[in-house]
Amino acid sequence: MVLRGASVIYIRAAAGIARYGWRMGRTALYRDPASFRPARAEVQLDSDVLLLTMPDGRARRHLLDGCSATLVDGFMVTRGPAIDRRRRFVRMLVLERDHERCAIITPPEHGAVAPNVVRLPEAPDDAAIIDDHAWDPLAEWIMGGGRLAGWPITDLARLAAIASPQFAVLIGEVAAERALELVWAARGPLRGVGDLESALHPLVHAARQSARVAEALVAAFAHAAGSGERRRRR
Repeated sequence: MVLRGASVIYIRAAAGIARYGWRMGRTALYRDPASFRPARAEVQLDSDVLLLTMPDGRARRHLLDGCSATLVDGFMVTRGPAIDRRRRFVRMLVLERDHERCAIITPPEHGAVAPNVVRLPEAPDDAAIIDDHAWDPLAEWIMGGGRLAGWPITDLARLAAIASPQFAVLIGEVAAERALELVWAARGPLRGVGDLESALHPLVHAARQSARVAEALVAAFAHAAGSGERRRRR
């Protein structure tokens, strides 16, 4: 199945930049929950376009086909109360295409960077702050080259939560293929709706909290029904 056509995302590493992984465990980084919560941007992902709605209502549209993606650790200087004005640790997903540059960062209120200890790039003032539950699947999908191949159903459910309606349908169809593979590979006579629902359980569970995932689930069941009918005709 071709998922992205001719679209290409170029992945590159940022040389010479310190990386601390997903958890802060070194002395230069320390957990320091802040009393403030910066406004978040809203994200909607299509197969080749990323839409960001900034807290002030401005919409930013970024084409992903042909863009370069970089994932780095960084910091931002908070603009909150004086007691909280320090270098806050963030993860940065940087997208570059032509002369455009977009930085998408994790929430900065969870931890801080010790001053003058580690050199990290500073997030730009116009960086889009999104919650971890949106940043994680977005970063994983983009850094994977914008491909759904090999994604388990659990991760597809996370991605569907930030997808556009059209992309959510595609994700649902891919999830259906994964589920059918599990059902058809199972041994024994019990192969049917119950097995399919079990295989799609991560999508079913996530659909209770997300209308967009619910759309992906409907598409998954519809695609599975059509695939099952075609298989019986063979």
